[in-house]
Amino acid sequence: MASALAYMSESIRISRSDTGDLPSNRLFQSLFLSLFAMFKKDVSHGARSKVKSSVQRAIKQKLVETYPGLAPYMDEIIPKKASLEAVKLHIPDRVTLYTLDSRPILFQSLDTPPIPHLRVLHAFPDAIPIVGIDRGAIRFVLSGAALMAPGLISAGGRLPDPANNPGDRELEAGEVVAVKAEGKEEICMVGRLKMGTEEMKKKGKGVVMDEGHYLGDGLWKIESVG
Repeated sequence: MASALAYMSESIRISRSDTGDLPSNRLFQSLFLSLFAMFKKDVSHGARSKVKSSVQRAIKQKLVETYPGLAPYMDEIIPKKASLEAVKLHIPDRVTLYTLDSRPILFQSLDTPPIPHLRVLHAFPDAIPIVGIDRGAIRFVLSGAALMAPGLISAGGRLPDPANNPGDRELEAGEVVAVKAEGKEEICMVGRLKMGTEEMKKKGKGVVMDEGHYLGDGLWKIESVG
């Protein structure tokens, strides 16, 4: 409960700085059910096109460079003789969805690397860095709210701890990470960090991720693109 209140309080603080006043009920609702999350609304798509083999090779190379942990599984994710399709999304705009046999496996906006779909991460859960949110943050994040620092730095959250775990490393702003919820094994969100983990620990507040793909969102609901 305390964590949920901290999460709400931090979001209200941000809305105050934007509006100069306490949020109205309507603004408060929009804050937690906002378009912060990239796929909060149902996703609509437009034209589909086959990805050229040279582009497909470049995508695979970019995936390995961005997520070294995916390298051992690359031929399972995108088999050598497979053919990707690129699907232009209308909502959200300027996002490309990559499908294999009509199933979404990656998405990419103009300023991000290709990001694995949650179903890919469920199959290969240790392939990209993972952070953890506490129980109090779960309902906000899965309603499409921005991921806030208080949900990660509390006792129930989880961030890298290189001082006590030599295998850990601090994560930088701009890195793509997976998010697990306290007490759950399944990854519930994936997205790009707006703030590095060292900064999160120092500040203890602020938006950590605001364009994630999360369980139950519009992208999750697309099982195939026919």
